[in-house]
Amino acid sequence: MFYDDFKIGDSFVTRGRTVTEADIVAFAGLSGDFNSLHVDAEYGKTTPFGQRIAHGLLVLSISSGLTVQTGLTSDSIIAFYGIDKLRFVKPVFIGDTLTVSNRVIELTPKEDPTRGLVVFETTVVKQSQEPVLVYHRRVLLRRKANS
Repeated sequence: MFYDDFKIGDSFVTRGRTVTEADIVAFAGLSGDFNSLHVDAEYGKTTPFGQRIAHGLLVLSISSGLTVQTGLTSDSIIAFYGIDKLRFVKPVFIGDTLTVSNRVIELTPKEDPTRGLVVFETTVVKQSQEPVLVYHRRVLLRRKANS
């Protein structure tokens, strides 16, 4: 879809993806974040969560990947423009399955008539439908020719 195809209120939901121990270990290695809260099962038992939790930035990365996999803006994306109002609202555990809902909340045409900015209210939920992550995602998209 191009900038011109979106309307305020349009909503799109991704497929699900289950977070695994391998995801957490790989992300710790990639990011260098070996905080015990994520990688030490015995320490995790002593926390208010009662077990290890996924890195917040891993959950954010998974939400980005799930959104990209929809292919919704594959032909029109110019740039990922930023994130606003990011909040980690619930923990994500090994075995949780995440899906992402993106709702269009803002459309701003740019001075250059070939592009426009779309803002999505993004909510990541786990299998219980509890939100675990919320944020506003900004993307710069191409406009259709002759718009």
